[in-house]
Amino acid sequence: MNNLELRNLNLKDPDQFEQWSAFLKSLGIGNFSSVETDPLDGTIGLFENNQLIATGSYAGNILKYIAVCNKSSNNGALFNRVISELLNILAQKDIFHVLVFTKPKYCKSFEQVGFSLIVKSDDAAFLETGDQSITSYLADLPKFKDTEKIGAIVMNANPFTNGHRYLIEQAAKNSDHVYVFVVSTDKSLFTTKERTEMIKAGTKDLDNVVVVPGGDYLVSYATFPAYFLSYENDKIVYQTTIDALVFKQWIAKQLSISTRYLGTEPESRTTKIYNEVLEEVLPPDVQVNVIPRLCDDNNGEIVSARTVRLAIANDEIAKIKALVPPTTYDFIIKNKQVLQDRIKKGMKISGN
Repeated sequence: MNNLELRNLNLKDPDQFEQWSAFLKSLGIGNFSSVETDPLDGTIGLFENNQLIATGSYAGNILKYIAVCNKSSNNGALFNRVISELLNILAQKDIFHVLVFTKPKYCKSFEQVGFSLIVKSDDAAFLETGDQSITSYLADLPKFKDTEKIGAIVMNANPFTNGHRYLIEQAAKNSDHVYVFVVSTDKSLFTTKERTEMIKAGTKDLDNVVVVPGGDYLVSYATFPAYFLSYENDKIVYQTTIDALVFKQWIAKQLSISTRYLGTEPESRTTKIYNEVLEEVLPPDVQVNVIPRLCDDNNGEIVSARTVRLAIANDEIAKIKALVPPTTYDFIIKNKQVLQDRIKKGMKISGN
């Protein structure tokens, strides 16, 4: 262990990428798609006699591509060193709450270096360490009497449309209180802050609706790593199962949520699978109420945030007015140039 050399790896360098990816492939990790590698903020490697024997990466506050040579007699110590180095790097960036998604068989290794298990499925485990926890996240949210009928919706609202408003209205009619959890990711055209403000502005007349952050726990597809899975189809089911388990075992339980409201999904395969997994995992603890999506009166098409984003990109702002609440429309008019500049700089507007 004394002869180890710690290096920062530049994965944009073809030679370094080749050495790194070959090492990971030798350990059964073979997914190096841009979805997985582009978000990486840094990668370290431990070398012995110029041979890579351990590595780890981070993207924001998420650890990824943790791997240790299985031929080494010191693989436990190597694992500990990689995690320690990554946590130190993140601490220097003022990141003190760190998440990891891994195979269930590696849970113990992470728990031995201070991580706590949040949830585990057959395919994956979700753990955290640091100065925040899911317990503290839930403690900060408003609470209602557990004798009341409490509903919940999780939405990205990129941007907030009449379709989102309709779903919230239906939940509000059938509940004493409704939590609207906003997915916290800035991989969307509209930032988390902007989306939260639009939802609050568009629902302020609904007294029994409270808009809250999803935090690190209702994790978006943009941040769920899936590099350790064998097949692309596994990815969606794994992501949605972890998300559903977090909601069921922690959020719904602590907040006495009895019903989760979803919109039907005739277009997006990913969201359709997500809905199916929720309907399978959440009951009987949490009932799932699927509401038919709102359609545009003019053409009968489903009111979609994607349609709004495309209209912004194509400078067809007049098309938007019938699809969004006045508060969202005003926001888009005021910020049209900023939004169009984001699209020109490469912000993706496809997807949901």
